[in-house]
Amino acid sequence: MARELDLGGSERQLAEIAGALDRSQFDVQVGCFHAAGLRGDELRAAGIPVIEFPVPSLASIRGALRIAAYVRKHAIGLVHAFDTPANLYGVPAARMAGTARVVSSQRAHRALAPPHYRFGLRLTDHLVDAIVVNCEFVRRHMVEEEKAPAGLIQLCYNGIDTSVFRCLRGGRPAVLQGASMVVGTVGALRPEKSFETLLDAYAAIRTSEPNVKLVVVGSGPCGASLRERARALGILSNCVFEPATPRVADWLQAIDLFVLPSLSEALSNSLMEAMACGCCAVASRVGGNPELVMHGETGMLFTPRDTAGLAQVLRLLIQDGSLRGKLASKAARMIRDRFSLEAAAKRMGEIYAGAIG
Repeated sequence: MARELDLGGSERQLAEIAGALDRSQFDVQVGCFHAAGLRGDELRAAGIPVIEFPVPSLASIRGALRIAAYVRKHAIGLVHAFDTPANLYGVPAARMAGTARVVSSQRAHRALAPPHYRFGLRLTDHLVDAIVVNCEFVRRHMVEEEKAPAGLIQLCYNGIDTSVFRCLRGGRPAVLQGASMVVGTVGALRPEKSFETLLDAYAAIRTSEPNVKLVVVGSGPCGASLRERARALGILSNCVFEPATPRVADWLQAIDLFVLPSLSEALSNSLMEAMACGCCAVASRVGGNPELVMHGETGMLFTPRDTAGLAQVLRLLIQDGSLRGKLASKAARMIRDRFSLEAAAKRMGEIYAGAIG
């Protein structure tokens, strides 16, 4: 269950895991508050029922009663709340049904949630049979800072569809033609992503690397300010801002150096997808990033907000093609071996089976 089924990392993980679960073990249905969207269309096309539970606000009792009644009527054995709204609303509603095991999710640091949400989430930690986290960093955060029962925490790394996200170096989009190299990023344009750090670092190397282009793929509240910053830095003519798109793999396959400059991160889908596509990965040393990017082995790390440090890493990787290729190759192999969609679906199935008993 999730709030909505459109673009977004959690929505993608929900849809892809729902489609990859072992059908000999599980009969899957997906519940949501708003059914319209790309992931909803994908689920329906795959023959997975999508049930909409209209919830005008998280204080709506009628919506909760509707969820509880549905769970009882259809003898649902387990309800998995996949995002924060589903945790806050779906967990109590499913527990109200009294007939199902209930699993929640924590896929980001809770400091990103409003204080009243964080209080509510701490309450739901004691209403569930398991809490699924997507990296060791979040596991530690939940136990040490949120005081969640350690025995409830279950780790399931995000999984990537490696048939879509794969090393396929082909032609670049027309807007990137003529670039000697492409530095890029993909993600929601929100403050915690700190994309201004990337713009500033790119501006610092542009004089010595005038044929390197920068591409930012994504939409969000910081979009306009990032474009204005690029204009003020004098780099706008060398930057490509592409709105959020379902064709993420096509852009990643055109990027040589992928940069994730976040101030807060759990296990980044964008970073994993970039690594799977053969990009050389550069990431801030926060959250779950070091679980994917082992410095000097599967990519390079830098201190958050350290523009000079990021610029130094970019210069090194632009100039050292051998190192760039070695890091990218090892990262792609690691994602294929350890972070495939099949591995994630298998692990999630184990969590569900354990919760059901």
